[in-house]
Amino acid sequence: MSAGGPGGEAVSAETANQVDAKGIGVGLIGIYIAGISGIPYLAFLAGIGAIFATKMGADAVRRVCSYGIGTGVPSIGMLALGMGIISAMFGLALGKMYNIVFIGPIVGLVLALVIGFVVGTLANKIIKLNIPVMERCLMEIAGAGVLVLTGLSVMIAGSMDFVVISEKVITTGYIAPVFILGALGILHPFNASLGPDETQDRTLVHAYSCGAIAMVIGGVCSIAVIDPIAGIISTVIGLVIWYVTFMGFVKLVKRDAGAGWVGTGLLPPGAM
Repeated sequence: MSAGGPGGEAVSAETANQVDAKGIGVGLIGIYIAGISGIPYLAFLAGIGAIFATKMGADAVRRVCSYGIGTGVPSIGMLALGMGIISAMFGLALGKMYNIVFIGPIVGLVLALVIGFVVGTLANKIIKLNIPVMERCLMEIAGAGVLVLTGLSVMIAGSMDFVVISEKVITTGYIAPVFILGALGILHPFNASLGPDETQDRTLVHAYSCGAIAMVIGGVCSIAVIDPIAGIISTVIGLVIWYVTFMGFVKLVKRDAGAGWVGTGLLPPGAM
């Protein structure tokens, strides 16, 4: 099942434009402050930017998958990070090549949007999915993917220099958890909430909590490659965000359950 029922768009209290503005705006601001300031203790801001980008991607997933793409939810999250990693690395490498490092995230984002539009057009025109929001949503998902990957990579490395990220994120293998957790943050919230009672606020607060988990793991990774205190700051802030948002998710789950609930505890001996 899906949020809006088969063939219908999911109901949203927060518009796509609002979610996108926050995701792109906070995502880029966090990346730039952390990447350009040269202050390791501000690296956590890139992680916060990645959390908002995760929310942007999760909202795009819920809108496109509400048309009935049930088994495609996990696939579309991995697609987001596939497009994202290509675009992110290309943008950062181009910035390094021309010695204009600050253009890297913007170039990566623009490339991701173009790739997302092309893939969305192919899905609608060639594969004939005929989903009205497909092109826009795949652009948003690709854009979210590049911001999540860039944000977490900058947080771990403490820089947005392509050489530094290559040495401290890619060569070390930390790109693997970044990729996997980034994809899960985008695909899992709707996958965990889909059904006739899915609501945008519950799904998106879960996106925050999933993004915070990625930030925590990224913070742990950064302890080994940049200032340990900076890594601990990112980890602790990520844990705080996770706790607050996950408790908010649990509260909304209880609200939407529509019935009384009770913890049953462990089964008595011999019940099995």
